[in-house]
Amino acid sequence: MATLTNDLFALDFVNRYTRDLPADPQAMNLTRPVFEAAFSKVVPTPVSAPELLAHSSEMLEVLGLAPEAVTEPGFLQAMAGNRVDGGMQPFAMAYGGHQFGHWAGQLGDGRAIALGEVRTPRQEHWTLQLKGAGPTPYSRTADGRAVLRSSVREFLCSEAMAHLGVPTTRALSLVSTGDAVPRDMFYDGNQQDEPGAVVCRVSRTFIRFGHFQLPASRGDHALLRQLVSHTIRTLDGDLVTADALDGELLAENDAGRAAIVRWYERVARRTAHLMVEWGRVGFVHGVMNTDNMSVLGETIDYGPYGWLEGYDPDWTPNTTDAQGRRYAFGQQSRIGMWNVAQLGNALMPLVEDPAPLQAVVEEYGERYASAWREMMAAKLGLQEREGDLELIQGLLGVLSTTETDFTIFFRRLGEWDLVDVDAGLEVVGPAFYVPDEVTGEVAMGFRSWLERYAERARSESADSGDRRRRMHAVNPKYVLRNYMAQEAIDLAAAGDPSRIAELLELLRRPYDEQPEHERYFQRRPEWARHKAGCSMLSCSS
Repeated sequence: MATLTNDLFALDFVNRYTRDLPADPQAMNLTRPVFEAAFSKVVPTPVSAPELLAHSSEMLEVLGLAPEAVTEPGFLQAMAGNRVDGGMQPFAMAYGGHQFGHWAGQLGDGRAIALGEVRTPRQEHWTLQLKGAGPTPYSRTADGRAVLRSSVREFLCSEAMAHLGVPTTRALSLVSTGDAVPRDMFYDGNQQDEPGAVVCRVSRTFIRFGHFQLPASRGDHALLRQLVSHTIRTLDGDLVTADALDGELLAENDAGRAAIVRWYERVARRTAHLMVEWGRVGFVHGVMNTDNMSVLGETIDYGPYGWLEGYDPDWTPNTTDAQGRRYAFGQQSRIGMWNVAQLGNALMPLVEDPAPLQAVVEEYGERYASAWREMMAAKLGLQEREGDLELIQGLLGVLSTTETDFTIFFRRLGEWDLVDVDAGLEVVGPAFYVPDEVTGEVAMGFRSWLERYAERARSESADSGDRRRRMHAVNPKYVLRNYMAQEAIDLAAAGDPSRIAELLELLRRPYDEQPEHERYFQRRPEWARHKAGCSMLSCSS
């Protein structure tokens, strides 16, 4: 077992990103366009009265830190952005991106500052990044800060997704700053001071699709090649053969180009897998811009996300997306494919031939469709067979006939013994938001589907207990519903962070029964239907 340390500053910071790639030559922290550079050196702006509200014990261990590390004064000061020490080399990354389908040019880390990359005792590499740590050259007109409400949501959801088994960036700590941050939550001219906070999020890398789009858009093929070479060597080095390298860069030959295509295919596969996993647990990201797409296929940038409650493929949690619904639940796989295509366009100057890149995009669609069918069959406790697509589509159709809670329905369906259809309708009854609507044709539709499902399930296995175990392994009982997060935010803003810890503990075991937390396995309360933070959210943080 690896030896753990109490000293955050004793961690082995290797900082490969800043070692391998060109830095912004301008040292002053001024908002401006940054050219021919992958990052800018920038130091977090100190805060007045930091307080540690929560931390992830799992991520402490992953990094090689002992549980007692959080009690060291230096830990809090570093997580607040007040102290940079040891091998830390703080920086903000440069990237661009498409936002809501439109090219936005340079974006970059406007309120995120990486402290550096750690090599752990297990020889893993993890980058520590403070979100809300102050302005950077990429902040545009913003202040580089984050507010408590968005920080609580990011901290909790990062860890919740990890325990659900969904690829995600992680969160190490949540710190309140003691400073007020002015925000116009819904961009309606009603600006108010809110409590500030900083989240330390952690990932093997924070490189996004937009990292490659920015230099490609500027014709800076030298920087593009450096970025691609660094990314493949440090994250997917198994894809690179000796003849594909020219020093530390991918060679401008067939082997080098083939390595880029193989890597692009891997990124596309990871992205398709992520879209399937979002669908499995009913997660809606809300802002799938290309600058919010990780090359690792991880969920990144938890802004106006939401969990599907009443099943509705057109639902989006993002107020900015309310009209176009580009990033609605039912659109996420298509947008994932569109974003993969934009990454392919950025790689085109290095690959030169569009055919293999286009083939990857086409494979994405086929791979997603196949994996989605397999995932939906698993949610029903089935091994996918030909003809199951009709059963799946039939279910989605009846779920749409009345407001039906996505999480509760699938979890409760696993409890049915497949014997009596009326009993089955009663078992899934807690998922219906308006039970009085489940009469007449609506009820007939559910009964008909339950009858077909029971016949199909019995044809595969007569053991309802086994089917229940399999379904409960993929259908969570507990997810971070927006109202739950908002209750924790309200309490924390009033000085009581205990609900954050309670939810963190709950969400560590989302597939377990946890009868002591049964109150969280309920439909969204009616008071939360239209409450700010509980229904739809903005990008404001």
